[in-house]
Amino acid sequence: MLVVPAAGRGDRLGAGRPKALVELAGEPLLLHAVRRAASSGVVDVVVVVCPDGAVDEVTTLLAPVQLPDLRVVPGGAQRQDSVRLGLLAVDDEDVDVVLVHDAARCLTPPAVFVAVVAAVRAGAVAVVPVLPVTDTVKRVRGDVVVETVDRSELVAVQTPQGFAPGPLVRAHEAARGAAPATDDAGMLESLGHPVRTVPGAERAFKVTRPLDLVLAAALLHEETTTPEEPR
Repeated sequence: MLVVPAAGRGDRLGAGRPKALVELAGEPLLLHAVRRAASSGVVDVVVVVCPDGAVDEVTTLLAPVQLPDLRVVPGGAQRQDSVRLGLLAVDDEDVDVVLVHDAARCLTPPAVFVAVVAAVRAGAVAVVPVLPVTDTVKRVRGDVVVETVDRSELVAVQTPQGFAPGPLVRAHEAARGAAPATDDAGMLESLGHPVRTVPGAERAFKVTRPLDLVLAAALLHEETTTPEEPR
C-alpha cells in the first residue's frame, strides 16, 4: 500500500497551485511520482490524499497509470493529518507494508521502493532511505556559529518511508492533537520503535524551490534522451 500526501500548497515553489499538481515536462509531479512507484512492482493499492475539491481532477490525471486499486481522498490541514486520512482509506488487515511517499520526490527510482519494502518484509517496523550528509553542518544561535556538528553519523532522510501497518496507524492515533511531526518515521521513533535505513538515491530529492524544478526537468530530459543509463 502506498500513501501519497499531496494536499500541500507548495508556497516555496511559488506556482500558485498545490505543489503535487505543478507540471514537470508537461505532467504533474504527482503523476511522475506515482508512475515510478507503480513501475517498482511492489505497490498494489495507491491512496492519494489531495487538496479538498480536487478528488475528481486527481483521479482523472492518474488514470493513464492504470493502477489496480487507486483511492483518492481529501486531505487535512497538516501533512500528518493527510497521512492519517490516507491510512483510514484502507483496512490495515489487508496490508503487509505501508509506504508513505512525497509527490515532490517525483524522480525517486523504482529500486528505492523495492529496497524499502524488502526491509519491512524482512522484519523492520520502520524503514527510511537515506543519503550521507556531504555539507559541513554548523549549529547557530541567531547569526553566530556556536558549534560545528560532526557529520559522520548524520544522514538526510528521503521517501518512500516504509512501515509495518499496525505500528504506523497506532503512532498516528497517538499523535493526534500533538505538534505536527516532520516525518512519519519520527513518530515511531518517539514511541521507541527502531527505524532502519536503506540507501537512498540522489534523484530522490524533493522539489521545493523553482531551482529544484529546473534540476528535475534536466534530469528527466537526460533519462528520455539516454534511456540506457541507470537511474
